[in-house]
Amino acid sequence: MTYITQPQNIEDKSFEIIQEIIDEIRPDYQFVDELQEKIIKRCVHTSADFDWLDILKFSEGVNQILLTALQNGATIYTDTNMVLSGMNKTRLDKLGCQYRCYVADPITREIAHAKGITRSMAAVEQAATEEGEKIFVFGNAPTALFRLLELYEEGKLKPAAVVGVPVGFVGAAESKDALMQSDLPYIAAAGRKGGSNIAAAIINALLYSM
Repeated sequence: MTYITQPQNIEDKSFEIIQEIIDEIRPDYQFVDELQEKIIKRCVHTSADFDWLDILKFSEGVNQILLTALQNGATIYTDTNMVLSGMNKTRLDKLGCQYRCYVADPITREIAHAKGITRSMAAVEQAATEEGEKIFVFGNAPTALFRLLELYEEGKLKPAAVVGVPVGFVGAAESKDALMQSDLPYIAAAGRKGGSNIAAAIINALLYSM
């Protein structure tokens, strides 16, 4: 039995195959720039889903905003520990970036219970009280994204940028549409698709480009 065993060779071969398939199924497809290509291809790589060629949306200048925020040591807040676990923490540590998920935090539980809201919403409220530049990365919880947008409209939260790719059937598409209609810098998934793996992949693609 013959198969590739070296991790980097496996990844390199995967991206080679991805480009071959794009050339076959979408010969006229063009990426906006090299970094956007890396982000979209990493989403395809983590999901084996070529819909990401069309459904991942970028606000103008968002990639540079995210790179600058990461270089400045921004704090990343995620909606699930799955997103947190998927990000390359070695690279984040080298940049001096903090990374947090407050969904299981006792204070978050108290806020959620007292207000009758989801813990994902309460986690955003907790994050909003903290100082420093913030990047929010959501892969699962539409309510977190909705609450972020509400706090932004109320002037209580101003993140550097938002990666909004919650997956699902209840509120997922609507929350991402609301993000894309806001004036916040964003990377967002149109429609129902998304997930923790996609959210982490987007951040990792940015980190690997630095």
